[in-house]
Amino acid sequence: MAYPQTFKPGKHFKALLAATLLIAISPLALSAADDASYKTIEWTDLIPQEDLDALLNPPEYLNDISDGSLEDQINTQLQGAMSADDSRYQQALSSAQIKPGFNNKKVKIPAFIVPLEYDEEQNVTEFFLVPYFGACIHVPPPPPNQIIFAAYEKGMSLEALYDAFWISGTLQTSLTENDTATSAYSIAIDSIELYTE
Repeated sequence: MAYPQTFKPGKHFKALLAATLLIAISPLALSAADDASYKTIEWTDLIPQEDLDALLNPPEYLNDISDGSLEDQINTQLQGAMSADDSRYQQALSSAQIKPGFNNKKVKIPAFIVPLEYDEEQNVTEFFLVPYFGACIHVPPPPPNQIIFAAYEKGMSLEALYDAFWISGTLQTSLTENDTATSAYSIAIDSIELYTE
């Protein structure tokens, strides 16, 4: 399955979010050469069921918003997410709720990398993992429960932000906040491989 290479804010942030949560990068079956100790997961696996249900069932009024209108702008929708008017859906757009069962679990997840820190050789040493290209850079970040923080002392050369990677390591349920975004998970990385179908 192909993953998105561009992001175009348009016909509602809710449609984009639901689509990327379900199809951004779907994991493939592990090959025999892969370490069976890592459980391959999808991004939606990290979302508590109550949040996932809310995101997949957005309010009806979003269907009445015209493409490109002021109401269709992501910033406008995010401001609405901060109001108390719009219940579970708006809360899910900024949810830091996690699934505790993932704490200390060895996982393998496909992700895009958002660099945060570099070493002297310009290798990325701290970054966020996100489910779709452009998150936190060109557009507002996804919900914290759809962002994973990684500190990778070894560092990695990141040639293109639009490359996706398989990340294997031990997942933690820990909150990380900085100026770029907030993540509800972190990972101790064991390996990074270029994503291939």
